[in-house]
Amino acid sequence: MRVLPTMALVSIVLAAPPAVAASPWAEATAPAALPTASLGSPAAGCLAGAVALPSAGPGFQILRPARNRYWSHPRTIAFVERLGRAAVAAGLGTMLVGDLSQPRGGPMPSGHGSHQSGLDADIWFRLPPLPLGDTERDTPTAVSMVRGAGIDPGVWGAGQARLVELAAGDSEVERIFVNPAIKAELCRTASGPRTWLGKLRPWWGHDEHFHVRLSCPAGAPGCVAQAPVPAGDGCGAELESWLAGPAVPRKKGAATPALPAACSAVLAAPPVAP
Repeated sequence: MRVLPTMALVSIVLAAPPAVAASPWAEATAPAALPTASLGSPAAGCLAGAVALPSAGPGFQILRPARNRYWSHPRTIAFVERLGRAAVAAGLGTMLVGDLSQPRGGPMPSGHGSHQSGLDADIWFRLPPLPLGDTERDTPTAVSMVRGAGIDPGVWGAGQARLVELAAGDSEVERIFVNPAIKAELCRTASGPRTWLGKLRPWWGHDEHFHVRLSCPAGAPGCVAQAPVPAGDGCGAELESWLAGPAVPRKKGAATPALPAACSAVLAAPPVAP
């Protein structure tokens, strides 16, 4: 048997990719058999009694089902189904639904710092006329709506603008994160009442999808609400400051926020029976 020199072994170890730490939240494949509750905040929370969004329904289709991130609070599920029906009524095509939450919420091992308490949903800007086939649904192609400092008119259109407006007009939606260039375009083209524009919060990325966040359910003491969005349409100095800033966030060494103590019971609870 060939024995590698010590230095060669060290080189192999150093060259090997670091192991990804296992996440107990990602390993929970079924919801907790507990009363429904959004606990903590979207960036430091968990979800008890989650329900699954169907793989498809009127006007919508979920993407990448193997990720098992199609679970949420029943209010969020109802919102997505409601928005899908509105998309059908408006003749917008198929609404593609990205990540919601894991079966018990909590931190995801990749892709998001939020989506933890069952009140977030990613909706893609792509609006194919027909549902995607299984292969493309499982490995979909994202399309950026932004080119340079503005929108890409080759892919952005009235359908995308209408879908965002429909989502923002829902009374249970608290805020929607979009790329600053997309908010600027909507500020420029919106007609009629403009109050819905105030829910659109500029944020880095979000050029291929928009990120919807619902408000805390009524009578949910364990749910931590965010501060209300500022008054007005947000199309003035606030937006200009984003457009003048960097295209990507500056990395900060912020500590991972601690989850509420109640999340320990969510993680330890038995799963909901199939």
